[in-house]
Formats: sequence, C-alpha cells, structure tokens
Amino acid sequence: MEQIILETPRLILRPFLPEDAARVRQLAGDKRVAETTLHIPHPYLEGMAEQWLSGHGEHWKNKTAVIYAVTDKVSKCLMGTMSLVDIQGDEAELGYWLGLDYWGNNYATEAAGALADFAFSSLELNKLTADHLIDNPASGKVMEKIGMSYQHNTQKLDRYGRLADVKVYHLLKAQ
Repeated sequence: MEQIILETPRLILRPFLPEDAARVRQLAGDKRVAETTLHIPHPYLEGMAEQWLSGHGEHWKNKTAVIYAVTDKVSKCLMGTMSLVDIQGDEAELGYWLGLDYWGNNYATEAAGALADFAFSSLELNKLTADHLIDNPASGKVMEKIGMSYQHNTQKLDRYGRLADVKVYHLLKAQ
C-alpha cells in the first residue's frame, strides 16, 4: 500500500521524493533550524539529505515510521517535514521541523493536527508522544495547540551525543 497523501486547508503532506533532497538540504542546513532539534546536524553536509530520504519507503512498508513532506497547497513548495517515528504497537512519536521562513504561521500546528488525526483514525494508534528542547518553547505551543498534554522534563542525547533537556508531551486517542 502506498503512503496516503494528507490535505489541510493550506497544506499537502505527501511522501518525500528523491528530487526533494536539494530543498531539504537548503532548509535543514540553516543553523537556526538545526538548533531547534535534537537530530539535525550542522553543518548539513552534501549527501545527508539523500541518505535521510533513502529510508523513508522502507519505514512506511515496515510500519516503523510515517514521514511526510509538508508542502504549500498552492505553490507546492517544500516547507519541512512532519513524521511519526518509533511506531511500536499502538504508540508513536511525533516529530517535525519547518524551514525558518515558515515559522510563526501555524503551519506546524496545521500539519501536526492532520497527522495526529490520521494516526488515530487510519493507523489505529492510541497514543502519540512528542518532545522539544527546553530552549524551543514554540514547538511546545504546537504540541499544546493540537491537544497534547505536558508530562515531564527529561534528558535525551542530541546529534552530538550530549544530553539535552527536553519537555515531553503526549496525546491519547480518547482526548
């Protein structure tokens, strides 16, 4: 079964294509974007986008992750990503990042809400978790706007193997 395309009033969430690599490199290569995440390295080197994109189809096929390209519905421009990763049983982790030009316009909230609805209605998941760096409260606002509840603070390893402070949220299907 092919990955389903999701639509919102302003966005299309679609599978990534190999030709998206240059745009991913451009967006993720911005240091300000990388600094808001645990996993995006900086500098974002040649070949990293291609390597990241290459595993998406297998993840979908094996039901271990669902990774979407977030695109503008009108211009079709790639804005970032929205994903469910670490799918185990009826739970998954929500993750996302958008290019700097798309911050502050509720695009992340719109895309996250659509993916959460899809997770509960079509993927039969019952719980989503998400976390954000303590220094990135805007990401926490996205989580709260889609109904996620703050649970606790913890530490996770970042892209350099250092412990980073994060806030953890979750959303139950029944909420």
